[in-house]
Amino acid sequence: MNKDQKNQQIAELVELLNNTNIFYFADTAALNAEATSNLRRECFKNNVTMRVVKNTLLKKALERIEGKEISPLFDALKGNTAVMTADVVNVPARLIKEFRKKHGKPFLKGAFIMEDCYVGDDMLDTLVAMKSKEELVGDIIGLLQSPARNIISALQAHAEKKSEPAQEEQSA
Repeated sequence: MNKDQKNQQIAELVELLNNTNIFYFADTAALNAEATSNLRRECFKNNVTMRVVKNTLLKKALERIEGKEISPLFDALKGNTAVMTADVVNVPARLIKEFRKKHGKPFLKGAFIMEDCYVGDDMLDTLVAMKSKEELVGDIIGLLQSPARNIISALQAHAEKKSEPAQEEQSA
C-alpha cells in the first residue's frame, strides 16, 4: 500500500468516526473466513457497519479527530481490529455477545459511546445493558403516564362502587 492509499484510508476513517458518536473496536483475529463472513452478514442485518483496519492507520485517524476525548482507546489498538459503527448504542455489543455464543469470538477491545470510552472485553455486559435513545424515551413516557393511569383507575373503581348500590336497590 503506497502513501496515497494510506492517506486515503486515514481520511475515510476520520470521516467515518467523526460522523458517529457510537463506535466499537473488536478483535476478530481468531475467526476463520466463514465465521468472519457470518459476522459481516449479522452486522449488515443489524445496520452495523464493520471494517477491518490496520492499527497504525486507525491510530492516525483517531489522532485527527477533534472534539472527542478518545485517547483511552489507543491502548486497545493491538492485534487485529475491526471498527463497528451503529446508530443504536447497544446493537454492536449485543451482536458481539450473541455471535460469541457460537464462535467464541470476537472480543471487545473498546468502544466510544456518546463522549465516554469503554476499554476492555469486561465492559461488554455494561454496553449490552445500555438503553438506546428510543428505549429511554419509552421508559420516560411510561413513567409520565403511570400517575395518570393510577388516577383514572381510582376514579373508575370509585364510579363502579357508587353504581353497585344503586343496582342492588333496583334489583331488590
